[in-house]
Amino acid sequence: MQHNTLDSTAPWWKFGYVWLVLAGPALVVVASFVTLYLALSRPDPLVSRDYYRQGININQTLGDAATAASLAPAVQARNHAQTGVLAPPQAVHKP
Repeated sequence: MQHNTLDSTAPWWKFGYVWLVLAGPALVVVASFVTLYLALSRPDPLVSRDYYRQGININQTLGDAATAASLAPAVQARNHAQTGVLAPPQAVHKP
């Protein structure tokens, strides 16, 4: 004779499948609180306090004529690869 578990008078917490179903969402809630704690207690530090000024200085050095002359072969190769026509060499003005 088979015993039907649906007719059982045992409380719900005594069934293992209930805990299996509840364990997933409970684990996600605990992990989210751990993540929140880690995010609030360890803020990301800035690399540099004057990052904006350093970025402006980088842009000024990239706009330098010597830097542009060193990038000229790469620009010519890029144009040749894209169009199939070799660009004429550009003259570099030295101050």
